[in-house]
Amino acid sequence: MEKKKPASVEEYIEQLPDIAQSKFKEMRSILKNVVPDAREGLKWGKPVFESVTILFVYSAHTSHLSFIPTGPALKPFEKELSGYDVKKDSIQFSYNKPLPKQLIKKIAEYRKDDAEKRGAKWKY
Repeated sequence: MEKKKPASVEEYIEQLPDIAQSKFKEMRSILKNVVPDAREGLKWGKPVFESVTILFVYSAHTSHLSFIPTGPALKPFEKELSGYDVKKDSIQFSYNKPLPKQLIKKIAEYRKDDAEKRGAKWKY
């Protein structure tokens, strides 16, 4: 049976396996607390938070969550991210380890300020 393309973040979450759902909801809560007034929706089939531009994208995969705040938002945190799988614009968090809540919060706050106060754009 083919998976139905989700029409909302809630539908996206419902389609995730249990292990992914709990971690995903945890990340979503962290991000919502940082940007409570941002619009939440789907782009490219992935959940996003937007204000003046896309602030960040986050998604669930087979063995990890991806948090995509853009490369420039990750740069100031390179040392703190050294133990994680970091790509050009994203970080991967394994399901079998606790989420680094404070680090995610700091990166999300930096990205929010970068976009809303310094005019940083989204390139994805």
